[in-house]
This record gives sequence, structure tokens and C-alpha cells, in this order.
Amino acid sequence: MFVLFMSYIGFMVSKALHTSVDLISPDYYQQELAYQQRMESVVRTAALPAAVAITHEAAVSQLYLQLPPSFAGKRLEGQIHFFRPSDLKLDFTLPLQPSSDLAQRLSTQKMARGFWRIRMDFTADGQAYFAEKDLTI
Repeated sequence: MFVLFMSYIGFMVSKALHTSVDLISPDYYQQELAYQQRMESVVRTAALPAAVAITHEAAVSQLYLQLPPSFAGKRLEGQIHFFRPSDLKLDFTLPLQPSSDLAQRLSTQKMARGFWRIRMDFTADGQAYFAEKDLTI
């Protein structure tokens, strides 16, 4: 019995020594920098006096995006990313183009029904912001 146990342990140690474990990707530092910038954007967005609103109005098949009034008069640039976790082919991106009241309406009629993750990456006068919302359409 002891011989079987020692053989098993020897086999497992041998297997562990010959297994490649690459925990760090080749572009680790770039990924870490991008992650840190995203976290700073999330914190900056959370500190806004009013939240970035992303709501789905099912009755009229529209997605309604509302930026806080604190962005009035600022130069806004950004994108809205639509992620469908169950089907990568359905993912798409649209430009952020708020009207003068800082709102943007998008039709959801052509979007597949089900779970979507909506992400807004945008800048206001050079400061990065990020908002995310999970929706079922």
C-alpha cells in the first residue's frame, strides 16, 4: 500500500514539474495599464453628482441614455458597445451622439431578444468615464 502511495506521489510531482504554467501574458504591462485606466474611469463616473442612466423602454423598443447635467457644455466623445455574451457575432458598437439635452435614443427593434451588456466609454473635456448596464431585451 505504501509503495502505491509513493508511486502516486512521484507521478503527481513529475506531472507538476512538466506542466507549463504561464500566468503572465506577453503584454502584461499594457493590460495592467488599461485595467488601471478603466478603474480610474469607473471611480470618476461613480463620483459624478448624478448617475449615467441607461434604460430600456420596451414599450417603444428603445434604449435611452442620459448623461448627467454636469456634462453640459463639455466636448463629449465616445462609443456605446453592445455585447451579447451568448453570441459574439451579434456584438456591435455605435458612436455616442447625445442631443443638446445630453440624451440619446437608440432603437432596439433589430436587436436579438435576450441578455445584453451595454458599455459606454466616453470622454468629457479629456477626462475618461465608463458606465455599464446589463439589460434583457
